[in-house]
Amino acid sequence: MGKVIVITGGGGILCSTMAKALAKKGHKIAVMDLNLESANLVAEAIRKDGGEAIGLAANVLDKSSLERAKTKVNDQWGSCDILINGAGGNHPLGTTSNPFLLESDLKNTTEGFKTFFDLDPEGIKFVFNLNFIGTLLPTQIFARDMVGKSGCSILNISSMNAFTPLTKIPAYSGAKAAVSNFTQWLAVHFSKVGIRVNALAPGFFLTEQNRTLLTNTDGSLTQRGQQIIDQTPMGRYGEPEDLISSTLFLCDDASSFITGVVIPIDGGFAAYSGV
Repeated sequence: MGKVIVITGGGGILCSTMAKALAKKGHKIAVMDLNLESANLVAEAIRKDGGEAIGLAANVLDKSSLERAKTKVNDQWGSCDILINGAGGNHPLGTTSNPFLLESDLKNTTEGFKTFFDLDPEGIKFVFNLNFIGTLLPTQIFARDMVGKSGCSILNISSMNAFTPLTKIPAYSGAKAAVSNFTQWLAVHFSKVGIRVNALAPGFFLTEQNRTLLTNTDGSLTQRGQQIIDQTPMGRYGEPEDLISSTLFLCDDASSFITGVVIPIDGGFAAYSGV
């Protein structure tokens, strides 16, 4: 019998791929996204393929918005069995222009150029809130219904940044490290009430968010894009489908004794020292 699965950030490329794969296994999918149109498009695609899905608008930083979404899920299918916290992202105001600080940078007056000392606290707060608070609040809302049920779990989306921080993006790296730590904390905290908590840590996947950072308009790699491929033993970027097997496994009762793990899906990036 299929489970009721709620996916935040479900309108995005990675989470929509996960949603469609889970729907093919007979699960009922609530596709939640800040953009209702994106959520509805994914839900419609699932229904056209013979699955069950609804699209819902919800802000992962707004409890009342999440409560309204939960009510709709409950009215449609009953209580949530699995929550996938997929909403997240970065912000330019939490990013430095260069990977290393040079003395000459302090005299650089180029518009938009940012050193560590120029990072905007509001941009950093945005990144931490979206990734960490945006994981905590949906868990508070949807996990309450899981208490005492069997076969319930939470799957967070961390990043290989959580293992080794990338240059230039301190806010995002720190926020995803918080998600990994929170995953372990929750796994222990919920261990007596039958809720497993795990996370995926994707490496580099080409999405609309990072395409201009990693590739040029002609499709060739940028300098940073080439650095990433050189650091990835498998020699390629991840495809959305690369997340499916781990997602299905961690959401399935076959992993009933697995909790508190963060699985890198990064082509060996986090394991490679560079030499």
